[in-house]
Amino acid sequence: MIDAARLRELAADLTSRAIQLVRGKNGQAPIVPAGNVVGHALMIVIAIMTFLACLTIGAVSLVQSTAATWQSQISTEATIQIRPVEGQDMEALLVQAGKLAQGFSGVKSTRVIDRAATARLLEPWLGTGLNIDDLPVPRLVVVTLDEASPPDFALLRSELVKNIPGASFDDHRTWVDRLVSMARSTVLIGMTVLGLVIAATVLTVIFATRGAMAGNGHIIEVLHFIGAEQKFVARQFERHFFWTALKGALCGGALAILIFLLIGWWSSRNLATPEADQATALFGNFSIGSGGYTGVVLIILAVSVLTMITTRMTVIAHLRQVDGRAGDSHDT
Repeated sequence: MIDAARLRELAADLTSRAIQLVRGKNGQAPIVPAGNVVGHALMIVIAIMTFLACLTIGAVSLVQSTAATWQSQISTEATIQIRPVEGQDMEALLVQAGKLAQGFSGVKSTRVIDRAATARLLEPWLGTGLNIDDLPVPRLVVVTLDEASPPDFALLRSELVKNIPGASFDDHRTWVDRLVSMARSTVLIGMTVLGLVIAATVLTVIFATRGAMAGNGHIIEVLHFIGAEQKFVARQFERHFFWTALKGALCGGALAILIFLLIGWWSSRNLATPEADQATALFGNFSIGSGGYTGVVLIILAVSVLTMITTRMTVIAHLRQVDGRAGDSHDT
């Protein structure tokens, strides 16, 4: 009778011979053939998914930084608006409003938006060559506030309305609060889209793994039945799919980074246009910053590792099903 040790030696020898048979004479060909159609298709799909995920991360990073800038501006700036009043000198009213505001504790300084700057703000809607004096256009005074000790907004608004004809005071809180709320909703939607993209990637990897296993099912089952452990078989697949996913993720991430750089370059080249001024006021300089690029790198690594883990779990689940079928047939 052959003892247990001898059985283990025979099993190990058979496993070694089967592996050599699978790998060929040179011992270089893996169980999962490299460069097959499934691998190329999966790489393209992962590149697309990673590209979309990185774009989502960049958009979320941009919106978050913009919302933080808006919130900061709430506490540092306010605006006095003066509408044209017949018989009143607009320039004198602007100076008077600035002096009145500077008399309040918590106001650091005031700055009048001159005619040229006002015309520039209106160019996207009314075109160039405007004569502000011919139009009933309100003029603005920017009030810089002390963030630590802001003025009494209600009293300041009351004094301006009482003493300056056509004046109104806007601390921007209502408007910016709505924008910040919209930004938070956008971030939530972006994270939901990111989750859906990752879920689609996982499902794609599962189907690709099962397809690769279907094409090599007889080899896998022979290896498994003659003693190859589940971890060994799973390792062959997870290595293959990890490198496939990493290549695809690097391509998708690099393309996303290129898009971000091109948008930033275009934004910097068009800073002198009124349209760019409006876009910059809303979204900054379209730079996602170090946090956004870090997110892109993390997405690339996460997609690759997640693909490897998904592949491993799929292979092990398949081998367990094989064991279950073998056990059922043995019982019958």
